[in-house]
Amino acid sequence: MLGTIVGAAIGGAMAVIAPPVVLGAMGFTETGIAAGSIAAKMMAAAAIASGNGVAAGSLVATLQSVGAAGLSTSSNIILGSVGAAVMALL
Repeated sequence: MLGTIVGAAIGGAMAVIAPPVVLGAMGFTETGIAAGSIAAKMMAAAAIASGNGVAAGSLVATLQSVGAAGLSTSSNIILGSVGAAVMALL
């Protein structure tokens, strides 16, 4: 029982902490897309595909928004809940 509770707590925390860390490592930062990063390559590909611009609401635009501002409280609650539930099952 205690192992399940600890596992759920760790899973919930990791599900909330991991996305900003991973996005930052990919180059989606608070100050914009980092030059030479995976994010920069994604942005270049998206711009070419859409004719010289990155469309609002596209994957690259959404990831940059999350990289700059973080996830909303409701998104963090959902991620934490899913992470906790998955780890509780393991």
